[in-house]
Amino acid sequence: MSALLSFSRLMDAISERIGKFVYWLLLLAVLISTANAITRKAFNIGSNAYLEAQWYLFAAVFMLGAGYVFLHDQHVRIDVLSSKLKRRTQVWIDVIGIAVFLIPLCGLIAYMALPSVILAYNSNEVSANPGGLIRWPLYILVPIGFCLLGMQSLSELFKRIAFLTGAGPDPHAQPEMKDEERLLEELRAEQEALEAQEASKNNNTKAAGTV
Repeated sequence: MSALLSFSRLMDAISERIGKFVYWLLLLAVLISTANAITRKAFNIGSNAYLEAQWYLFAAVFMLGAGYVFLHDQHVRIDVLSSKLKRRTQVWIDVIGIAVFLIPLCGLIAYMALPSVILAYNSNEVSANPGGLIRWPLYILVPIGFCLLGMQSLSELFKRIAFLTGAGPDPHAQPEMKDEERLLEELRAEQEALEAQEASKNNNTKAAGTV
């Protein structure tokens, strides 16, 4: 189990670095989009290459950032039923979902995408739009993205198995608040209580005035 957890820590670190790198890709996409809009509207100058660069960057953010999102447990969940279950039951559901569905799906999609990548690379496929970009860098994002997601899925699977066997903590337990955070939370609660008390006094005053 220690070897599996070591792999998990390594994969978490890789996903974290890739996620921080994706931040810059998102910023670059915004800058290109802004520059493209300004040149088109102000100077009537446009380029399909810039438009497609925006799409490529958006695809890169989506595909490369999937593992980072999974690491931080920010993916879409439907917790209508699972939120009412015990934590160990929730983790068992995660284990089954990751092992039976997510990891095989990632492997299948990555494998099925490879022929398109190889064909586009060998033929030097280019966009049909005038001035468009070559296509294989876009296609290769699919197998790379799903491989990264699959590897992060293994990491999440190992962490959950460690939790179930008592060899590790809950991978997504809420961390304890620091003293500063706890103080801010207490101040916020006091402020809300004072506002509620003030609102109650105002309502009582208005009610007494109407009587």
